Amino acid sequence: MFSVKEKQYIAGEIEKILLSLKHPEMPTEKPEFEIHIAGKEKWSYADILPNHHYENGITFCNPWNEIAREVMSKE
Repeated sequence: MFSVKEKQYIAGEIEKILLSLKHPEMPTEKPEFEIHIAGKEKWSYADILPNHHYENGITFCNPWNEIAREVMSKE
């Protein structure tokens, strides 16, 4: 559903929020989380992981997600 850049932005914001809480049970860096975001269609979803999961490069990129916003905004 989201492009790689959008997923990285979302993950970065979530990481900032989690770390800013300074909860004693949370690590002080590289928090772990998995967020599943459902779209308006059953086939439309996004799974968001922390950005540090991609330190060695992006392992998967859905080409449709990279152009969907541009294509669908023309409809």
